[in-house]
Amino acid sequence: MSDLTGLTLKAALDGLAAKRFSSEEITRAHLGAIEGSRALNAFVVETPDKAVEMARASDARRARGEAGPLDGAPLGIKDLFCTEGVESTAGSMILRGFKPTYESTVTSHLWRDGAVMLGKLNMDEFAMGSSNETSAWGPVINPWRSAGGNAALTPGGSSGGSASAVAAELCLGATATDTGGSIRQPAAFTGTVGVKPTYGRCSRWGIVAFASSLDQAGPMARSVEDTAILLTSMAGHDPKDSTSIDAGVPDFASFCGKSVKGLRVGIPKEYRVDGMPPEIDALWEQGIAWLKDAGCEIVEVSLPHTKYALPAYYIVAPAEASSNLARYDGMRYGLRVDGANLTETYEQTRAQGFGAEVKRRILIGTYVLSAGYYDAYYLKALKVRRRIADDFDQAWLTCDALLTPTAPSAAFALGDKSDDPVAMYLNDIFTVTVNLAGLPGMSVPAGLDAQGLPLGLQLIGRNLDEGTLFSLGSALEKAADFRAKPAKWW
Repeated sequence: MSDLTGLTLKAALDGLAAKRFSSEEITRAHLGAIEGSRALNAFVVETPDKAVEMARASDARRARGEAGPLDGAPLGIKDLFCTEGVESTAGSMILRGFKPTYESTVTSHLWRDGAVMLGKLNMDEFAMGSSNETSAWGPVINPWRSAGGNAALTPGGSSGGSASAVAAELCLGATATDTGGSIRQPAAFTGTVGVKPTYGRCSRWGIVAFASSLDQAGPMARSVEDTAILLTSMAGHDPKDSTSIDAGVPDFASFCGKSVKGLRVGIPKEYRVDGMPPEIDALWEQGIAWLKDAGCEIVEVSLPHTKYALPAYYIVAPAEASSNLARYDGMRYGLRVDGANLTETYEQTRAQGFGAEVKRRILIGTYVLSAGYYDAYYLKALKVRRRIADDFDQAWLTCDALLTPTAPSAAFALGDKSDDPVAMYLNDIFTVTVNLAGLPGMSVPAGLDAQGLPLGLQLIGRNLDEGTLFSLGSALEKAADFRAKPAKWW
């Protein structure tokens, strides 16, 4: 029943409710798909025994009439989420062998609602990267290939394993995290839907921290409605997370398919950057036309501090990372490399445990927080961040949401930018402003480039107004009618 892996999450849940197949059947179909797709390197830990056990428990609940909203649905979990008794490494050698004794809040919500865990998904080390090449377990391969080419492409990062697994039909949906675009950019690169909710909408408790004021969990799936279903389960107030927002969680799926007539959609003029490929610009214009046809009013808006967003982000994020990663010292968990004394043990553990990109960001962060530079860099970056948030507040006076491209290009070949960190950082140019302002964002697949690779459009919304994004996203999805799938080569 391999066709079970081709279902959307919604179709699978409907099929399970109608008893056309069992959770064990659909779970085993996905486990078979994962086994046959290891060339993609999407999973770092497979949990087949646990998955079958959870699926059987789900079938038993359904037989008793006690099925939850996600009962029986097989999902993949990004390796940044701590999962009780299952190795959780954040893509880093320094956490090799770490099996948490607790469950992250987001994953516990998914299990509460009946979901099944297939395993842990590969990612850039500590979520630091835009191409999934910094993982200690090797790069993830994008299931898409350029027309007539066979070069291995990046699935984007840091949630590359989540994006690749969803696009290759290895799971019905996946958890992911977004610090500067790590849900939306991989979604654009793989023809999937990714949602970064409002900061604080999903609990960060039990998620390995990168930059605490920017990190946010969200879903990736193959349709806008699927991400809405997942976010409804993932979200919710958590007293264990001091940044968690105490706000009710609506049924996000109810917003999908709602009329968008009369909504005002802003087009930020600063996002028309020099050197943007004509295909990206053409897709953006197409997206504007689709929303106009759906009844939206298009207005031009200005976000004047956009040009400072990337440098501000690459000061704030590494500064927080250098603080968060100080806890990895070989003393309590993960890798330990013994030295002649305590200092040498710290040094050798970190030297062998952290990869090059993580070390680079720790050094940048430590530098900008150091005496003499704190005011010049870190405090200035925080002021810029406030201005960026103010820009959005001004924009909301004239519009309900914004439409932009998700990424400045389609997926590029692995190795293309790995020796140029700045070129890699520029991948986040359209996404980091959303994290700096704490706003919700969504990437929707909207077309293919000349090489047959997926391109995405990004929607940005007001704080806690994910509902409007789901309405607009489903309107874009309907107009784009994106049905392309990667041709199987793996």
